[in-house]
Amino acid sequence: MPCPLCRKKFQIPPDGLCGLQHHFIIQQLVDARGSHCDKHKEKQVELYCHDCNENICVLCFAAKHRQHQTVEVPEMAETLKPGMENDDKLILSSMNAVRQRSDKTIEEHVKSLSHVESVEKMVVEAGEAVKCLVDRQVNECLQKLQSVKTESAKQVEIAQEQFQLVLMKMESFHTYSRELLDKGKPSDVTRAAVELHKRATELLNNDATSVQYRPPHVTFTPADVTQVTSSQLIGKLSVVDGRDVTGKL
Repeated sequence: MPCPLCRKKFQIPPDGLCGLQHHFIIQQLVDARGSHCDKHKEKQVELYCHDCNENICVLCFAAKHRQHQTVEVPEMAETLKPGMENDDKLILSSMNAVRQRSDKTIEEHVKSLSHVESVEKMVVEAGEAVKCLVDRQVNECLQKLQSVKTESAKQVEIAQEQFQLVLMKMESFHTYSRELLDKGKPSDVTRAAVELHKRATELLNNDATSVQYRPPHVTFTPADVTQVTSSQLIGKLSVVDGRDVTGKL
Protein backbone atom coordinates (compact mmCIF):
# COMPACT_ATOMS: atom_id res chain seq x y z
CA MET A 1 0.00 0.00 0.00
CA PRO A 2 1.20 3.63 -0.56
CA CYS A 3 2.72 5.79 2.17
CA PRO A 4 0.39 8.76 2.91
CA LEU A 5 3.40 11.12 2.90
CA CYS A 6 5.67 10.06 0.01
CA ARG A 7 3.23 7.71 -1.85
CA LYS A 8 5.89 5.02 -2.17
CA LYS A 9 4.76 1.40 -1.76
CA PHE A 10 5.50 -0.32 1.55
CA GLN A 11 4.44 -3.46 3.42
CA ILE A 12 2.46 -3.28 6.67
CA PRO A 13 4.47 -5.13 9.40
CA PRO A 14 3.18 -8.52 10.67
CA ASP A 15 2.18 -6.92 13.99
CA GLY A 16 0.12 -4.23 12.25
CA LEU A 17 0.33 -0.45 12.56
CA CYS A 18 1.99 -0.74 15.97
CA GLY A 19 5.05 -2.11 14.18
CA LEU A 20 5.58 1.04 12.12
CA GLN A 21 8.49 3.33 12.95
CA HIS A 22 8.03 6.27 15.32
CA HIS A 23 6.63 9.39 13.63
CA PHE A 24 9.91 11.30 14.00
CA ILE A 25 8.86 14.26 11.82
CA ILE A 26 6.03 15.25 14.17
CA GLN A 27 8.24 14.59 17.18
CA GLN A 28 10.95 16.85 15.78
CA LEU A 29 8.40 19.64 15.29
CA VAL A 30 7.26 19.34 18.90
CA ASP A 31 10.83 19.20 20.26
CA ALA A 32 12.03 22.11 18.11
CA ARG A 33 9.36 24.64 18.96
CA GLY A 34 9.20 24.24 22.74
CA SER A 35 7.60 27.03 24.77
CA HIS A 36 9.66 29.94 23.50
CA CYS A 37 8.14 32.77 21.51
CA ASP A 38 8.54 32.42 17.74
CA LYS A 39 9.31 36.12 17.32
CA HIS A 40 11.28 36.75 20.53
CA LYS A 41 13.44 33.69 21.06
CA GLU A 42 14.63 34.78 24.49
CA LYS A 43 11.08 35.08 25.81
CA GLN A 44 8.74 32.37 27.06
CA VAL A 45 5.18 32.41 25.74
CA GLU A 46 2.81 33.42 28.54
CA LEU A 47 -0.42 34.41 26.77
CA TYR A 48 -2.73 32.98 24.15
CA CYS A 49 -4.35 35.39 21.69
CA HIS A 50 -7.92 34.41 20.75
CA ASP A 51 -7.99 36.79 17.81
CA CYS A 52 -4.85 35.34 16.21
CA ASN A 53 -5.06 31.76 17.56
CA GLU A 54 -1.43 31.76 18.69
CA ASN A 55 0.80 31.79 21.74
CA ILE A 56 2.51 35.11 22.42
CA CYS A 57 5.02 36.57 24.86
CA VAL A 58 4.68 39.86 26.74
CA LEU A 59 6.64 41.72 24.05
CA CYS A 60 4.25 40.46 21.37
CA PHE A 61 1.34 41.55 23.53
CA ALA A 62 2.75 45.03 23.95
CA ALA A 63 3.57 45.37 20.25
CA LYS A 64 0.57 43.98 18.38
CA HIS A 65 -1.97 42.36 20.66
CA ARG A 66 -3.05 45.01 23.15
CA GLN A 67 -6.52 45.29 21.65
CA HIS A 68 -6.94 41.53 21.29
CA GLN A 69 -8.62 39.10 23.64
CA THR A 70 -5.90 37.18 25.47
CA VAL A 71 -5.67 34.66 28.28
CA GLU A 72 -2.82 32.94 30.08
CA VAL A 73 -1.46 29.87 28.27
CA PRO A 74 -2.11 27.30 31.07
CA GLU A 75 -5.71 28.49 31.39
CA MET A 76 -6.26 28.28 27.64
CA ALA A 77 -4.67 24.85 27.53
CA GLU A 78 -7.19 23.57 30.07
CA THR A 79 -9.98 25.09 27.99
CA LEU A 80 -8.77 23.40 24.81
CA LYS A 81 -8.04 19.98 26.25
CA PRO A 82 -11.69 18.79 26.46
CA GLY A 83 -12.18 19.53 22.77
CA MET A 84 -9.01 17.66 21.89
CA GLU A 85 -10.09 14.76 24.10
CA ASN A 86 -13.43 14.69 22.30
CA ASP A 87 -11.76 14.71 18.87
CA ASP A 88 -9.57 11.81 19.94
CA LYS A 89 -12.57 9.84 21.22
CA LEU A 90 -14.37 10.41 17.91
CA ILE A 91 -11.31 9.20 16.03
CA LEU A 92 -11.12 6.06 18.18
CA SER A 93 -14.81 5.39 17.60
CA SER A 94 -14.36 5.87 13.87
CA MET A 95 -11.38 3.51 13.91
CA ASN A 96 -13.55 0.81 15.47
CA ALA A 97 -16.17 1.32 12.76
CA VAL A 98 -13.51 1.03 10.06
CA ARG A 99 -12.17 -2.18 11.62
CA GLN A 100 -15.68 -3.65 11.71
CA ARG A 101 -16.22 -2.86 8.03
CA SER A 102 -12.81 -4.30 7.23
CA ASP A 103 -13.67 -7.55 9.05
CA LYS A 104 -17.07 -7.70 7.35
CA THR A 105 -15.43 -7.30 3.95
CA ILE A 106 -13.16 -10.29 4.61
CA GLU A 107 -16.14 -12.34 5.82
CA GLU A 108 -18.18 -11.51 2.70
CA HIS A 109 -15.19 -12.31 0.50
CA VAL A 110 -14.78 -15.77 2.10
CA LYS A 111 -18.49 -16.50 1.67
CA SER A 112 -18.33 -15.35 -1.93
CA LEU A 113 -15.37 -17.61 -2.69
CA SER A 114 -17.18 -20.55 -1.08
CA HIS A 115 -20.21 -19.89 -3.25
CA VAL A 116 -18.11 -19.56 -6.38
CA GLU A 117 -16.38 -22.86 -5.56
CA SER A 118 -19.80 -24.53 -5.14
CA VAL A 119 -20.73 -23.28 -8.58
CA GLU A 120 -17.47 -24.70 -9.90
CA LYS A 121 -18.44 -28.11 -8.55
CA MET A 122 -21.86 -27.90 -10.20
CA VAL A 123 -20.21 -27.02 -13.49
CA VAL A 124 -17.86 -30.02 -13.29
CA GLU A 125 -20.63 -32.46 -12.26
CA ALA A 126 -22.88 -31.33 -15.08
CA GLY A 127 -20.03 -31.59 -17.54
CA GLU A 128 -19.22 -35.19 -16.61
CA ALA A 129 -22.57 -36.34 -18.00
CA VAL A 130 -21.64 -35.24 -21.49
CA LYS A 131 -17.88 -35.08 -21.06
CA CYS A 132 -16.92 -35.97 -24.58
CA LEU A 133 -19.05 -33.17 -26.02
CA VAL A 134 -18.79 -30.44 -23.47
CA ASP A 135 -15.11 -30.20 -22.43
CA ARG A 136 -14.77 -26.94 -24.27
CA GLN A 137 -17.75 -25.30 -22.57
CA VAL A 138 -16.69 -26.58 -19.14
CA ASN A 139 -13.27 -25.02 -19.57
CA GLU A 140 -14.81 -21.74 -20.69
CA CYS A 141 -17.04 -21.63 -17.60
CA LEU A 142 -14.18 -22.48 -15.25
CA GLN A 143 -12.00 -19.82 -16.79
CA LYS A 144 -14.76 -17.27 -16.35
CA LEU A 145 -15.26 -18.30 -12.72
CA GLN A 146 -11.53 -18.07 -12.11
CA SER A 147 -11.64 -14.58 -13.56
CA VAL A 148 -14.48 -13.77 -11.17
CA LYS A 149 -12.43 -14.97 -8.20
CA THR A 150 -9.39 -13.07 -9.38
CA GLU A 151 -11.35 -9.86 -9.86
CA SER A 152 -13.09 -10.33 -6.51
CA ALA A 153 -9.73 -10.84 -4.80
CA LYS A 154 -8.43 -7.64 -6.42
CA GLN A 155 -11.47 -5.73 -5.18
CA VAL A 156 -11.07 -6.92 -1.61
CA GLU A 157 -7.33 -6.14 -1.71
CA ILE A 158 -8.09 -2.60 -2.85
CA ALA A 159 -10.73 -2.23 -0.11
CA GLN A 160 -8.29 -3.52 2.53
CA GLU A 161 -5.60 -1.09 1.40
CA GLN A 162 -8.09 1.78 1.67
CA PHE A 163 -9.20 0.66 5.13
CA GLN A 164 -5.60 0.30 6.31
CA LEU A 165 -4.68 3.73 4.92
CA VAL A 166 -7.59 5.33 6.80
CA LEU A 167 -6.62 3.44 9.98
CA MET A 168 -2.97 4.42 9.63
CA LYS A 169 -3.87 8.10 9.37
CA MET A 170 -6.16 7.81 12.39
CA GLU A 171 -3.54 5.84 14.37
CA SER A 172 -0.99 8.56 13.62
CA PHE A 173 -3.43 11.22 14.79
CA HIS A 174 -4.31 9.26 17.92
CA THR A 175 -0.65 8.59 18.81
CA TYR A 176 0.33 12.22 18.43
CA SER A 177 -2.77 13.50 20.27
CA ARG A 178 -2.20 11.17 23.21
CA GLU A 179 1.48 12.08 23.40
CA LEU A 180 0.62 15.76 23.32
CA LEU A 181 -2.17 15.42 25.89
CA ASP A 182 -0.15 13.19 28.22
CA LYS A 183 3.34 14.71 27.91
CA GLY A 184 3.02 18.04 26.12
CA LYS A 185 3.47 21.39 27.76
CA PRO A 186 0.49 23.71 27.97
CA SER A 187 2.05 25.82 25.26
CA ASP A 188 2.36 22.73 23.06
CA VAL A 189 -1.33 22.04 23.56
CA THR A 190 -2.41 25.57 22.74
CA ARG A 191 -0.07 25.73 19.78
CA ALA A 192 -1.35 22.50 18.20
CA ALA A 193 -5.02 22.48 19.23
CA VAL A 194 -6.47 24.37 16.28
CA GLU A 195 -4.57 22.43 13.64
CA LEU A 196 -5.26 19.12 15.36
CA HIS A 197 -8.96 19.88 15.45
CA LYS A 198 -8.88 20.69 11.74
CA ARG A 199 -7.06 17.41 11.07
CA ALA A 200 -9.54 15.45 13.19
CA THR A 201 -12.42 17.02 11.28
CA GLU A 202 -10.78 16.07 7.97
CA LEU A 203 -10.30 12.48 9.13
CA LEU A 204 -13.84 12.20 10.40
CA ASN A 205 -15.25 13.67 7.19
CA ASN A 206 -13.34 11.03 5.25
CA ASP A 207 -16.25 8.59 5.36
CA ALA A 208 -14.73 5.11 5.46
CA THR A 209 -18.17 3.66 4.81
CA SER A 210 -17.74 4.78 1.21
CA VAL A 211 -15.22 1.95 0.86
CA GLN A 212 -17.44 -0.79 -0.49
CA TYR A 213 -16.81 -4.43 -1.31
CA ARG A 214 -19.64 -6.01 -3.25
CA PRO A 215 -19.08 -9.69 -4.03
CA PRO A 216 -20.18 -10.85 -7.45
CA HIS A 217 -23.50 -12.65 -7.77
CA VAL A 218 -22.76 -15.95 -9.44
CA THR A 219 -25.37 -18.55 -10.34
CA PHE A 220 -25.34 -21.67 -12.41
CA THR A 221 -28.37 -23.29 -13.98
CA PRO A 222 -27.67 -26.90 -15.04
CA ALA A 223 -29.00 -27.80 -18.44
CA ASP A 224 -31.54 -30.54 -19.04
CA VAL A 225 -29.33 -32.84 -21.10
CA THR A 226 -32.38 -34.01 -23.01
CA GLN A 227 -33.07 -30.47 -24.13
CA VAL A 228 -29.60 -29.03 -24.55
CA THR A 229 -28.60 -27.12 -27.63
CA SER A 230 -25.18 -27.00 -29.19
CA SER A 231 -24.55 -23.62 -27.57
CA GLN A 232 -25.47 -24.72 -24.02
CA LEU A 233 -24.42 -28.30 -23.49
CA ILE A 234 -23.89 -28.17 -19.73
CA GLY A 235 -25.88 -25.14 -18.67
CA LYS A 236 -25.72 -21.37 -18.59
CA LEU A 237 -23.33 -19.55 -16.31
CA SER A 238 -24.49 -16.14 -15.11
CA VAL A 239 -22.12 -13.72 -13.38
CA VAL A 240 -23.36 -10.37 -12.05
CA ASP A 241 -20.83 -7.85 -10.76
CA GLY A 242 -21.43 -7.37 -7.02
CA ARG A 243 -21.19 -3.60 -7.46
CA ASP A 244 -24.37 -3.76 -9.54
CA VAL A 245 -26.27 -5.93 -7.08
CA THR A 246 -28.23 -4.59 -4.12
CA GLY A 247 -29.17 -6.75 -1.16
CA LYS A 248 -27.78 -10.13 -0.25
CA LEU A 249 -26.84 -13.02 -2.51
